[in-house]
Amino acid sequence: MTVILAVPMCLVLFLVGAAVTQQLRAYADAGDTRSQIDVTLGIQDLVHRLQSERTYTNGLVAGDRSFRTKVDGSRTQVDTSRRALRAEPAVASAMKLLDRLGTIRSAVDAGSAGRTRTYAYYTGVISALDAADPTADKAARDDRQLRDDLDALQALAEAKEAGSQEGSTLSGVLATGSFRGSSYVGFVEARATRISALTRFAMVATPSQRDAVTKMFTSSPVTKRMDIVENTALKAADGSKIDAEAAGFTNDMIRADRTVYEAQRSVDADVQARANDLSDAAATALTGYLALGLLVIAALVVGAVLAGRSITRPLDALAGEADDVAQRRLPDTVARIQSGELVTAEQGQGRRRSRGDTQEIARVVAALQNVEHTAVGLAAEQAVLRRNTAESLASLGRRNQGLVRRQLSLITALEQQELDPEALAELFELDHLATRMRRNAESLLVLVDERSPQVRKTTATSLELVQSAIGEVEQYRRVALAEIEPRRISGRAVAELSHLLAELIENALTFSPPDRSVDVHGWVDGEEYNIAVIDHGVGMPPGDLARANARIAGEEAFLVAPTRFLGLFVVGRLARRLGVEVLLSDTPDGGVSALVTLPVRLLAPDEAPPPDQRKYVSSMLNGFRAGVARAETR
Repeated sequence: MTVILAVPMCLVLFLVGAAVTQQLRAYADAGDTRSQIDVTLGIQDLVHRLQSERTYTNGLVAGDRSFRTKVDGSRTQVDTSRRALRAEPAVASAMKLLDRLGTIRSAVDAGSAGRTRTYAYYTGVISALDAADPTADKAARDDRQLRDDLDALQALAEAKEAGSQEGSTLSGVLATGSFRGSSYVGFVEARATRISALTRFAMVATPSQRDAVTKMFTSSPVTKRMDIVENTALKAADGSKIDAEAAGFTNDMIRADRTVYEAQRSVDADVQARANDLSDAAATALTGYLALGLLVIAALVVGAVLAGRSITRPLDALAGEADDVAQRRLPDTVARIQSGELVTAEQGQGRRRSRGDTQEIARVVAALQNVEHTAVGLAAEQAVLRRNTAESLASLGRRNQGLVRRQLSLITALEQQELDPEALAELFELDHLATRMRRNAESLLVLVDERSPQVRKTTATSLELVQSAIGEVEQYRRVALAEIEPRRISGRAVAELSHLLAELIENALTFSPPDRSVDVHGWVDGEEYNIAVIDHGVGMPPGDLARANARIAGEEAFLVAPTRFLGLFVVGRLARRLGVEVLLSDTPDGGVSALVTLPVRLLAPDEAPPPDQRKYVSSMLNGFRAGVARAETR
C-alpha cells in the first residue's frame, strides 16, 4: 500500500510544488520590480537635476554670467539627489563618475573649464546613470503591459536627455551669437533623437499616457516659443547670427524639460501601480496555490487512509476470525470431539463473512474456512484414532489382566499344594513375574483412564503399602527400607498407591548403578504423609527434570512421548486420580529423589494391629526372598 500510494502522491506533490515554485518566483519578481522602480525614480530625479545643472553650466561657461544663480541652485539639488542614491548597489559604478564633479565645478567657477569637455562630462555621467537603470532589462518582464510602460518610460528618458542636450547646445550657441565648429551638427542630432524618442513613446504608450504628454506639449506657450527659436537656429547653419535671447530660451528649455519630467513621473506612477497590481496578484496566487497544495496533500492523506482502511479493516476482521479460530473455536471443537461429542466439520466452523467483501478477501476467507474445515476433520480423525487406540489398549489391558489373574490363581493353587521348598521357591519367582505382568496390564488401563476393579476394602499400614510396591518390581533386593513411620492408608487407595510407588521404584532402579541401593523413606508431616524414593544414580539435567515433572503433571500427551517415559505418565495419571502430589528433584549426592505427598483424605485412623501381624509379614517376606534365592542358586 505504501509503495502504491507513494508514486501518485509524489507525482501530485511534484506538480503542486512546481506550481507553487513558479508562483514564488513570480511573487519574488514582482517584489524585485517594485524595488527596481523605486531605484529608477531616484535615477530619473538625479538625471533631471544633472541635466538642469548641465544646461546652466553650459551657458555660464559660454560667458553668460546671468546663469550664476541658476547654477548654484541646480548644484544643491544635484547633491541632494546624489546622496539619496549613494547606497544603491545598482548605480555604484555610475556614482563613481560623480567623484569628479567637484573638480569640474571648481574649474567652471575658476573660468578654466572648456565648454566641450564640461558638456561631455555631464553627458557621460547622465548616460552612465541611464545605463544603470535596473528596469532597462524589459525582456525579463513577463507582463506585457509592464514591458510597454517601461518602454514608454525609457523613450521619455531618451527624449528628455536628447532635448536637454539640444537645449544646452542651443543655449551656448545663443550666448555666443552663432554656431561654431561642430555645434550645429550636435544640435541637429540631438533634435532628431528627441523627435525619434517621442515617436517611439507614442507607439508604446497607452492612450491615456500619450494624450497626457501630447497635451503637455501642445498647450504650453513655452513650447511654441522654443519651436520658433529652434526653427531660427535651423536656418543659421551657415554661422549667421541668431536673433534670440539666451537667458530666455534657457528658462523656456528648463520649463519644457520640467514638463517632460512631469510626464515621466506620470508614467512612473502607472508603472508603480502596475507593479503593485502584479505583486498583489502574485501574493494572492501564491496564497491560493499554497492552500491548494495543502488541500491536495490533505486529500491525498485522506484518500490514502481510506484506501488503506478499505484493505486493512477486512484484513483485521479476517485476522480476528483467524485468532478466534485458533484460540477459541478450534480448541473448543477439538475438546468437544475428544469428549466424545459427535461434531461435523460444518458444525465446527464459524460464521461466513458478508457479501460486501472484495473478491480477494472472499478468497482468503474461503481458504481460511477450508483450513478450519480440514483442521476440524483432522481433529475428528485424531479423536477417533485416539479413542480407538485407547479402546484397543483398554481391551488389551483387560485381556492381559484376566489372563494374569488366572495365572496367579493357578500359581497360588500350586503353591498351596507344593511341599518341596525348592519347587515352592520357583513358584514364588513365577508368582513375582506374574505380579509384574499384572502391573504392566494395569498400567495400560491407567493410561487410557480405565479403572481396575477394587480388590481391597480394608486399610493397610504404610509399611504394607511400601512392601506391596517393592513386591511388584524386578530388582527388589536393591531396595532398602529406611524408617517408615506407621500410618494407615485408606483401603480404596492402596492398590493404586502401590502401583504408583512401584513405578517410581522401578524407575529409580533402572537409572541407578547395580551396586547402589534405592532408599525408601516414610514420615508423617502434619496431617499429610510423605513417602520418598531416593536413588543414587546419574541424575537428570535441569531441562529433563523439568520435562519429567511436566509429564507427571499431565502437560504432555503420552502418545507423543518416547515409550521409556510411559512410567512417568502412569504416575501422573494415578497421582491426579488419587489427588496426591508427586515431585521429582535432585538428590544432593547424585541421583533423583521422588517425593509423594498423600493428602489426609487418603489416610485412615490408626488402629492397633494384632500382636503377631508385623512378625507374620516379616517372616513371610523373608521366606519369599529365601525361596527366590535358592531358585536362582540352582
